[in-house]
Amino acid sequence: MSARTGGVSGSLTRQSIMVAGFCLLADVFAFCYEARDVYSPVAFWCLLTGVVLADAALASPARLSGVVAFAQGALAVAGALALPGGTPVPDVNDAGLLIAAYRAGAWLHGPSAVGALLSLTAGSLTARVLGGTDVTEWRLLLLHAVKDTLLAWLVGRYTTARGAHIAELRQRAVRERERARQDLADAIAGERSAIARDLHDVIAHHVSAIGVHAGAARLGLGTQEKSPVSTALTAVETSSRAALLDLRRLLDFLHDRPVEGARQPGLDNLDELTEAVSAAGLRTRVTVEGVRRELADSLDIAAYRVVQEMLTNALRHGDGRVEVALRFEPASLTIAAVNPVSSPARLVTGSPHRGLDGIGSRARMFDGFAAYGPVAGGAAWKTTVTFPLDGT
Repeated sequence: MSARTGGVSGSLTRQSIMVAGFCLLADVFAFCYEARDVYSPVAFWCLLTGVVLADAALASPARLSGVVAFAQGALAVAGALALPGGTPVPDVNDAGLLIAAYRAGAWLHGPSAVGALLSLTAGSLTARVLGGTDVTEWRLLLLHAVKDTLLAWLVGRYTTARGAHIAELRQRAVRERERARQDLADAIAGERSAIARDLHDVIAHHVSAIGVHAGAARLGLGTQEKSPVSTALTAVETSSRAALLDLRRLLDFLHDRPVEGARQPGLDNLDELTEAVSAAGLRTRVTVEGVRRELADSLDIAAYRVVQEMLTNALRHGDGRVEVALRFEPASLTIAAVNPVSSPARLVTGSPHRGLDGIGSRARMFDGFAAYGPVAGGAAWKTTVTFPLDGT
């Protein structure tokens, strides 16, 4: 912001110097052309020096616009006073009067702006009267006042008002964009809250019911606690509790009020995950290759969810076995899961693979990629996901 402000200020300064320079050249050439044979040598050089100084002052800071206006008006009066009797008033500082009037209208406010205008108008009219214009020709004097000072002063006022109006429109547009952005954020927050309520009211209720019924059925088996049915019911209970825990975490994050110390699971929780799916009947083997590294929280959670979805797919479509390999390399993390399948064709041509699509979506979020398909002549299914790492 400061660099932009400095650039604008420097541009205005350069333009002010350029305007003052052209004004000075115009007045000096006009004065030399019209007044060389009119004034005495002493008066000529004194007035020429005054023209140079007064026009050079047009490049001064804006706060001095009133002083410059007074100097230009006084110079016009001095040029008329120095004339020999009966001589028409030459062009002394017409350009300087115009630019001084414009600066006073553009940069000054209130009494200062009005005072500068009166100084310029008085100087111009006095010079006209001293130069021989009849006082009774008030219409002509009024025309000269409008042409010499008032018009330029009004243009300066208009330019400043227009600039302020444009600045106000820009600020209003910024405020409207901020308000729209805030409204969008509020709408998203409201939608997230609605989703969280629906999840709690529907999914949490049914998952809780599943866990309760599984526990009741297991207790109803009595002495057959170690039977396969009891084991399966225990797995259902464990999975339902884990699902409820994950669901509560998600609900807390959707409500923007996560419990202090709570975090979503990462690769450090793979043992708990494999125990849960093993209890459900999926024999799981996880291997780690390379030097295990600390991952960013978001990437750690995504990698865990990828493994979770791989195990879920193996549990649903496999024959009860799965091998998961995590390979840590300097620039990437690769997760591969291989599980035998009884009908690979059903995986390829069946219903939409939302789980596989979810794996691919998580990979793309981190500029990674996913690949899946049958291997070993169609007897097994392999899913591979690669996440790029920063290499540190």
